[in-house]
Amino acid sequence: MEKSNKIHIRLASILSCTGLAICLTGCSGPKTVKFETPVDTKDKPISFQIKKNYEFKDSGVWVSNEFDGARLSGAKQLNDSTILLKFDPENTPINKSPYYAFKAWSDTPKQIYFGFDYPEGFKHRYKPKKKMNGQWTIIDSLDVIQTEEGPLLKLNINIEQTTVAAQEINASADVRQWYLQHIKNSKDFVRLGSAGQSKMGKNIPVLDIYQGSPKNKPIVVLLTRQHPPEVTGYFAFQNFLETIVDQSELSTNFLNKFRVLAFPILNPDGVDLGHWRHNANGVDLNRDWSKYRQPEVRNVVTYVLNTSKTDEGEIILGLDFHSTYEDVFYTNVKREGTTLPDFIDEWFEVLERDVEDYKVNEAAANSTRPVSKGWFLYGHNATGITYEIGDSTPKERIKKIGTISAKAMMQILLKE
Repeated sequence: MEKSNKIHIRLASILSCTGLAICLTGCSGPKTVKFETPVDTKDKPISFQIKKNYEFKDSGVWVSNEFDGARLSGAKQLNDSTILLKFDPENTPINKSPYYAFKAWSDTPKQIYFGFDYPEGFKHRYKPKKKMNGQWTIIDSLDVIQTEEGPLLKLNINIEQTTVAAQEINASADVRQWYLQHIKNSKDFVRLGSAGQSKMGKNIPVLDIYQGSPKNKPIVVLLTRQHPPEVTGYFAFQNFLETIVDQSELSTNFLNKFRVLAFPILNPDGVDLGHWRHNANGVDLNRDWSKYRQPEVRNVVTYVLNTSKTDEGEIILGLDFHSTYEDVFYTNVKREGTTLPDFIDEWFEVLERDVEDYKVNEAAANSTRPVSKGWFLYGHNATGITYEIGDSTPKERIKKIGTISAKAMMQILLKE
């Protein structure tokens, strides 16, 4: 890396830590974007987990939250074969989608029942997954018993640690390993940078992708992991980005004319802390795209705006990858007069044509709250889409949707 770039990244980190807007080109910070329904995104107190191994000597069983992405607030033994696990959110109010992640093992092979204790009013959402010998699988539904007190998980454990989680764990270190191996690798047209740091000083990486000169290239922004547990959206982001950099004829032509700014983990603190939804300041980042009170959103917004200004590249499209109960695209109704007025209709038409047995589920409404898709529309007259993948959408299906949607995007934009 050139010396000047190192200085810029170091300066960005210092400014982020002090809570100032990052500004490497002389600006005074990003301008506020107005929304109909403001949201208070000032810092909120959070409750940290006590990181520990819970040992139950009488049964020779251990459970632990001593790893990035864990969520376990407490554990107690009810009888020889049953352990009750407590799962609390980082703070409230919060969406009613409890996240959990823990490791379990025993001195000899045995079957243990794990009860899931959520706060009052919270219901079980995610199907449990387990990781053994490096492989994730969905736990058989017959081993998840629904009781009046909540779910009861039947699990066979032994001396080898088994990880159980609401969704596959992809902590910040896992994300880094992925983009270094599959995106950056030996590709000289992929430039790895930093948008600054999170509240806890973790890096917010950015992949700046283009061929030739960056000057005057229209900009496509890709975002993901604003909400920590939403990994199926992150999987689609992975497939989408891997297709953009696959060095096919389509990819090369696209990157000769367009520039992609890809942010693979906006909320590294929340991800590593095992948060249900918020960052380390207890705030939903996808409600902060107006006044940028949180360092993660402020730093990403400033990076995008500075890049656009410096190289005179228009921001034309923003895709924000999330997860929810089912596959859905949240779009803005306003399209006429925007950067890409026909893009959404053409994009969805290709998806329905090229993905077998696929019907696009679109929910169109202009953003009233300060979310990213509204920021693209109101701040830049650009097309903004929240790209949601279902919690239980199979990985092969996600790969197909992510790959085909990336190819369709490139084809449509090249035609435009």
